[in-house]
Amino acid sequence: MKNKRFIILFMVALISCSKDDQKPTAPASDPNDDEIVVETQSILFDPEFTDLMDLPKDTGGQHTANPISSLLSPLGHYIYTPSGYDNNDHSYPLLVFLHGGGQRGNSFENANDLEKVLAHGPPFMINSSQWDPKFPCIVASPQIGSGNWSPSLVDGFIRHLLGNYRINKTRIYLTGLSLGGRGTWSYIGQKGNEGFVSAIVPICGSGDPSQIDKLSTVPIWAFHGAEDNIISAFNQNGSVPMVEEINQNNPVFTAKVTIYPNVGHDSWTQTYSGSGMGAESTDYSVFNMSIYNWMFQYRKEK
Repeated sequence: MKNKRFIILFMVALISCSKDDQKPTAPASDPNDDEIVVETQSILFDPEFTDLMDLPKDTGGQHTANPISSLLSPLGHYIYTPSGYDNNDHSYPLLVFLHGGGQRGNSFENANDLEKVLAHGPPFMINSSQWDPKFPCIVASPQIGSGNWSPSLVDGFIRHLLGNYRINKTRIYLTGLSLGGRGTWSYIGQKGNEGFVSAIVPICGSGDPSQIDKLSTVPIWAFHGAEDNIISAFNQNGSVPMVEEINQNNPVFTAKVTIYPNVGHDSWTQTYSGSGMGAESTDYSVFNMSIYNWMFQYRKEK
């Protein structure tokens, strides 16, 4: 009888521990992480898009919600795979989108929280059938539950994607708005060209002037509204002084900043859709091509 009682208590404890282990308290490791090696690679300017021409045209792919449901998924996220992805063996460019503060949520406790990610940017465009870049790419839109986008968290998420999707490692791009714009600056500010990313587009985000050396190694095109009273474009950490300081630091690529006059914090809608072309201030970088085509001009050496 004592043995039977001991076995029952042991099983209860085991089940309890198992449930505790399922809580996503930290980014999980991926079994493929050890296979992914990041090397410092030169970033090439390739305006002919030479290695993208063979990709089949994207006529509308699959946008899948992946709530935090297993320890192998470091972040809940939406993932978009172009049409034809399942029917060929091509490797595709990857665009990672970092949301703003209002879209934080915990899809482990509430799977519907993940839908907040669809509010803006590329996931909104995909979900509303407005997504039509020149070349097909995988789009990943992760979600954080609190705090900021840390470079290590973003890096771990990219590693997870590399282990689970056919991604062209020379063509990984990063963009984000507001809190996500800050996270975009921060990733390159810490990683530079030693990270996975070949070009970034931070929108209405603040940077860190102490990271200028690393920021000078990767192509950057920042966007901001002149009347943004949440994150000013012109204060010490704003897009304008950040880009000016980068360009005074002998960067590998001249950084760009586009400013919209009479626009507040939402400078992302017209940037991601391209509708802001022609509405920008002539005192800063002209908005004369889609940000996606601009990013696609850059890739790492093979």
